Amino acid sequence: MKKNETSLTSLISAFGRAYHSKYDTPKIFDDFIAKDLITQKEFADIRENMIKGIQFFNSKIAKKFQDHPDEILKWITQVQLSPTPLARAAYCENVLFHEMLLSVKQYVILGAGLDTFCFRHPELNDSIEIFEVDYPATQDFKKIRLANANYQIPDNLHFVSMDFTKEFTVQNLVEEGFMPNKKTLFSLLGVSYYLTKEENANLINKLFTKVPSGSSIVFDYADHKLFEEKGMSNRVQNMVQMASASGEPMKSCFTYDEMEKMLENSGLLIYEHLSPVTINNEFFRSRTDYLSAFETIHYIHAVKK
Repeated sequence: MKKNETSLTSLISAFGRAYHSKYDTPKIFDDFIAKDLITQKEFADIRENMIKGIQFFNSKIAKKFQDHPDEILKWITQVQLSPTPLARAAYCENVLFHEMLLSVKQYVILGAGLDTFCFRHPELNDSIEIFEVDYPATQDFKKIRLANANYQIPDNLHFVSMDFTKEFTVQNLVEEGFMPNKKTLFSLLGVSYYLTKEENANLINKLFTKVPSGSSIVFDYADHKLFEEKGMSNRVQNMVQMASASGEPMKSCFTYDEMEKMLENSGLLIYEHLSPVTINNEFFRSRTDYLSAFETIHYIHAVKK
């Protein structure tokens, strides 16, 4: 990724969270700080570009709401952009709070982008050490945005700069205060599909080589139907096509058995697996808007034996 691409990806993600926090009810995941990390102009520009792109997503919706741009934006964000990022973030943080009761002291966010966890939970500053891992350019961008919004970086937040998909080393974490002998939760959200199966296996293996038993990881992955399933309003197909067009194609999908075997090879057991149906029931039930779980995306919480 180039510098401007990392910025754009994190901005669009923040846009989706900010939109949900401001406009959607009930909340799946309320990131009330995301809005502070994007400018009004950026919000307006992303909004305008999405509305202009409605023909790609759904020509019927484009025609139906041609005089109602806000309804077009709602459709795009709720159908295409937000469902997976919102629900997986909610799931991951639910797991984190549970794991903290079981003495987890370190939380490593791989591909953190403009994550706001520590700013939404200042009451945890003395309870957990947070390590955000991402490209140097993305982290520099975030630090500028935090400063512009007058957020002080707390002592328990550590920035670790690296391309973890290619060159992950525990040493880089250790240099920022990470303690390999302490029970740790890793999160790897929105990443696995962009790595090959071998790259996924290598990364997970490296993550868990030194941390103690009971350490765990939360991540999402695409099932074996990724490249054939169209999804509601072709949204799965759209996701795959957009990734390819952006120069960062989706590379892997797994059957449950393949995923179980890969984790087992790294000494991990699947503690919890959420299928699309389960995700829909847990996070999207009884909604009256467009939000629903993506048809091919699963969540896993796996624990080191």
